Amino acid sequence: MLKIAVSKGRIEKEFCGILEKSGYDVQPIKNKQRKLFIQTKDNMQIFFVKADDIMTYLRLGMIDIGIVGKDILLESEFSNYQELLDLKIGKCKFCLASYANYKNKTLNRQQVIATKYPNITKQFFNNKKENIQIVKLNGSVELGPIVKISDAIVDIVETGDTLKENGLEVIEEICDISTRLVANNKSLNSKNKEISDFVNKIEGGIKC
Repeated sequence: MLKIAVSKGRIEKEFCGILEKSGYDVQPIKNKQRKLFIQTKDNMQIFFVKADDIMTYLRLGMIDIGIVGKDILLESEFSNYQELLDLKIGKCKFCLASYANYKNKTLNRQQVIATKYPNITKQFFNNKKENIQIVKLNGSVELGPIVKISDAIVDIVETGDTLKENGLEVIEEICDISTRLVANNKSLNSKNKEISDFVNKIEGGIKC
């Protein structure tokens, strides 16, 4: 039996569509109501969890497969997994954003960057050989420059509407992100055929 964790909400719904196109019975998912996990006729257990927790479940070996955003993978320090498939859903970008005059205001001094993603932010600026101070925020990081606790932000941008409504703009695109199918390395050894068959069917569903 394959144990699969899916990010709750939008990704859950879009992945359900891929499962259906791949020939799987998705009625248990559509009818789950408040259930946190279900078992399907296709010999799968599916757990509906917060995106941030998927890497924990992978690390502890509680699941075989995770359906999770590339942002979570990049931010996580756990590496004992394999990224097997780009599901082509949940597409957006990591961006550096601020006011239009950001670069002029930060010349010759250390920049302060507000973000929910300190590891990604640190790596981005390390690659640019720029020393920065990071302010970790869990809520609306757009407030960082507005209330002057940061010069800029690093965050996920989909449409850019929130930035525009708050007087900010994209300064630099960092990378594209989307939802990925990842598998625990231990599971790849013990359930290689089941995982390979599942991935092949999902790949076919994506192409439909």
